Amino acid sequence: MQVHRLLGNGFQEVIYQRALAFELEERQVGFVREVEVPIFYKQKEIGSRRVDFLVEEMVLVELKALAEITPVHHAQIINYLNAYQLEIGLLINFGEPSLRFKRFIKTRSNY
Repeated sequence: MQVHRLLGNGFQEVIYQRALAFELEERQVGFVREVEVPIFYKQKEIGSRRVDFLVEEMVLVELKALAEITPVHHAQIINYLNAYQLEIGLLINFGEPSLRFKRFIKTRSNY
């Protein structure tokens, strides 16, 4: 990805977030950054949390700038997808020497 290629690793997450927002704007991709998204429990709204990006109103994008992504981070995005009632998530880690990302897909039948 262009952001990692130009910046490399070692910056705080917010720097990558700003750079990715710039890239998405340049490509005219619809997104909202740090949007407050409701959290649902048994189809009832119980609170909200900010997500790094909500792309095209359907893809949750969570950024990290860590030395390593662990299963805890995978569980986090899966929980976010369930809580936000979204189907697609992308976990991107800018903290490693090579960009790492993982796509998560949930189906409506899982809710």
